[in-house]
Amino acid sequence: MNIEIKNIEHIREAAREFISQLGDRKVFAFYGKMGAGKTTFVKAICEELGVQDVITSPTFAIVNEYQAGEMPIYHFDFYRIKKLEEVYDMGYEEYFYSGALCFIEWPELIEELLPEDAVRVTISENADGTRTVSA
Repeated sequence: MNIEIKNIEHIREAAREFISQLGDRKVFAFYGKMGAGKTTFVKAICEELGVQDVITSPTFAIVNEYQAGEMPIYHFDFYRIKKLEEVYDMGYEEYFYSGALCFIEWPELIEELLPEDAVRVTISENADGTRTVSA
């Protein structure tokens, strides 16, 4: 999968294309440099899935839960994790193996805990300011 985000005005279109390729996969690990647009893209995906809540980065909460109809969506940000014990203590397995959609930012900090079937998604910033989403 390769999706180009031309600019912020086209992010919802890119999110729709991403959603069309979800299939039955549930856990998505988003890799990218600080400022690459991970949170912005996850927000667009959630909005396209019908989330009505205010969607923000879960940097301090570690996980935010949203509702898209009857379907929960879990949005993680592990940027501030110092030790894996913190992730064990939050009960990550209940989320990752719940059957709900999980969008994970900064997964490289918990790599060994990711489910084997997690989809690794990279968001790269190109020289011209566009972004490329690849999985």
